[in-house]
Amino acid sequence: MRKKVTKAIFPVAGLGTRFLPATKSVPKEIMTLVDRPLIQYAIDEARAAGIKEFIFVTSRGKGALEDYFDHSPTLEQELRKKGKDELLETLKNTNMDSGAIAYIRQHKALGLGHAVWCARRLIANEPFAVILPDDVIAADKPCLQQMVEAYEETGGSMVAAMEVPKTAISSYGVLDIQEDMGSMVSVKGMVEKPEAEKAPSNLAVIGRYILSPKVLQNLNQMKSGAGGEIQLTDAIAREIEKDRGVYGFRFRGQRYDCGSKAGFLQATVAFGLAREELRDEFSDYLSHVVGTQRAAQ
Repeated sequence: MRKKVTKAIFPVAGLGTRFLPATKSVPKEIMTLVDRPLIQYAIDEARAAGIKEFIFVTSRGKGALEDYFDHSPTLEQELRKKGKDELLETLKNTNMDSGAIAYIRQHKALGLGHAVWCARRLIANEPFAVILPDDVIAADKPCLQQMVEAYEETGGSMVAAMEVPKTAISSYGVLDIQEDMGSMVSVKGMVEKPEAEKAPSNLAVIGRYILSPKVLQNLNQMKSGAGGEIQLTDAIAREIEKDRGVYGFRFRGQRYDCGSKAGFLQATVAFGLAREELRDEFSDYLSHVVGTQRAAQ
């Protein structure tokens, strides 16, 4: 019987330099999208997919991220006293049970593959998920849940994939497709950040993975790849070479790159308009802004 995916790694060691000066004192992962930090969206998605153990690969200066998941007795008591039950319930959803969360330090910024490798002892010999909080995905059924359901049919390793324009392809890991089965593709190769004219397809890997523990063994043997970093893509590609099954999954949903300022702003607009209590006022404001800009032109 195939083992269930119950562990997830969250690589959050990055410095977030694209958001300086904000990230001088605030970890990028707790920057707020509407009224929830980015990391909360990732945690909620993982919980919906059945994840029970949450492993954060961190670095120096991420103390505020760790504090975010702690209980806040004083605040909870104050909300209870004032009868603010709805806010109290919201707050409870940010708490993590004792033992459910672990923090591992990545002492050197050697790439995503190295960050995942740092958590190897907590994964042991089980399949596991990797979630990059920068990639926020709006979907009726959370992206990782879609992938877990597909994984139960395929096994092996699986990456979330989306089609991207040729002009952007050199920013992604790209799939070389063996067979296209619609929402699922079997993969015969993966290339990290290829030049546009050399890309094997326009199907790019984004920040959701379900991986065989064999990938960790591959990372043990990895040397630095593109950009002088240890690339997770290279370790997954090794699984293809050994014929152990690697799949790309075209998820249903809209992905926002919240690692970029433009993507973060786009996500803010989309998630703001999706909130019933904000929609009318926010929509009116956006219409006014757009109208004013057009009139000025």
